[in-house]
Amino acid sequence: MLKVAVIGLGDISSIHLEAIEENPDAMLVAVCDREEARKNIVPSIPFYTDYLEMLAKEELDCVHICLPHYLHYPVTKACVEHGIHVFQEKPLALNSEEGFKFVKLAEENPMVKICICFQNRFNETFEKLQEITNTNKYGNILHIKGLVTWERPKSYYDEKPWRGKLAYAGGGVMMNQSIHTLDLMQLLGGEISSIRGNIAQLLDYGIETEDTASARIQFANGATGFFFATIANGNNSSVELQVIFEKQKLTIKDSKLTMQNDRGEKIEIEEDAKLSGSKFYYGASHRKLIRKFYRAIIENSEDYVHVIDAFPSIKIIDSIVQSSKLNKEIVLNTKVEK
Repeated sequence: MLKVAVIGLGDISSIHLEAIEENPDAMLVAVCDREEARKNIVPSIPFYTDYLEMLAKEELDCVHICLPHYLHYPVTKACVEHGIHVFQEKPLALNSEEGFKFVKLAEENPMVKICICFQNRFNETFEKLQEITNTNKYGNILHIKGLVTWERPKSYYDEKPWRGKLAYAGGGVMMNQSIHTLDLMQLLGGEISSIRGNIAQLLDYGIETEDTASARIQFANGATGFFFATIANGNNSSVELQVIFEKQKLTIKDSKLTMQNDRGEKIEIEEDAKLSGSKFYYGASHRKLIRKFYRAIIENSEDYVHVIDAFPSIKIIDSIVQSSKLNKEIVLNTKVEK
C-alpha cells in the first residue's frame, strides 16, 4: 500500500483527500499546511507546517501538491530529490521558462514519477470524443471551439491575493479557470503553428492578472480553433468544447457529448460522471487520474499525465499573452525543443 501525504489544505485538497481515502492502494499518513488552523481538517493524521520537515521524517511513496502556483516547482523539486513520486495540481508552471525546469527535473530523475493533474482528459465525454476523432469516422477536424464563461467575485482575490499577482499565479483566467480547456483543444487539434490572442481586464478588481482572454488558433494540420474565457460572466456556465468535422459536429456541454441527426435533433452520445456539491465544475475525474497514477507507481508504468504532456498548455498561454502585448500573430512550437 502506498504511503501518501498532501501538501496544501486549501479548496482543491478536499477532492484529493476523498480520492485517497477511498482508494484501496493508498493510505494517507501525513498532511502539511503552513496555517496551523487547518490542523483539524484531517484529524488524527500527523500534521506539519513545514513540508521539508515532513519529507525528512515521514516514509512517503507519493505526495499530492495542492499549493499556489508559485510553490509548485520548489515543492515538487524537493519531493523528487527525496525520491518521492508527485501528483501535482495544475498548472505545470508559472510560465514556459519554469516549464523547462520541470522538464529537466523529470529527465534527470527518471525513477521518480511526476503527474500533472489534467483530470478533464479522463472525463467520459472527452474520452469518447477522442475515440471518435481517432476513428476518422466523420473525416478530419476543421475547427475546434472552447468556451469558459465563469464568475469570480472580487472577494475571490481579496481572500487569496496571490491569485491576482503575476509573480505568484503566472496568469489569471487562463491559468486558473481555463487551462484544462486549452489542454483539451491542443490534444484534439495537435501541434499548433500559430496563435493570435488578446487578454483584458473587464472587471475593476485592481489585480495584475487577466480576467478575460480570447484566441484564434491555427493548427499545423490545417484546422483552426477559437478560444474564449472569462470570469466576468454572471454565473459559472457550462464549459463548452465543440469539434466541427468534415461530416459532423460534436459538442461537449452540460457534461454531455452530443451530435445532430439528419433532422437536426440533438443525440446524446455520452455523459460525464458528476461531482456533487458547490464545486461541481471541478469535474469528477480527479479520482480516475489519481487511481491511474497510483497504479503507474505500483506497476512502474508510464500511464499518466507527464510533465512533457502538460507543457503545451503553458506555451499556449505564454503565446496568447505575447500576442496581446505585441498585437500580432505568434508563430510557435508547443513541443519542448532540446
